Amino acid sequence: MRKEVRQYVQAKPLLQRFIREQPRWYRQLARQPGDLQSFELAALHYYQQTIPHKVEKITSSLEMASLMLHMFQSMRQSD
Repeated sequence: MRKEVRQYVQAKPLLQRFIREQPRWYRQLARQPGDLQSFELAALHYYQQTIPHKVEKITSSLEMASLMLHMFQSMRQSD
């Protein structure tokens, strides 16, 4: 693997962890260092760090909070 690619991966802990869990990317980057952007995107998808994943997490959190609020309100009204 090229020195600059290795340094880039080592500078980002998420990418380091991903390349350890998915060693095929080490071989891929050694053969085609230009695939660094694809590698980073694959890592983001793997760890669900993309914008759609984050929006989905926020949405589910808001739904859970709304459900809890309605539950507390119904408990309060029954008292």
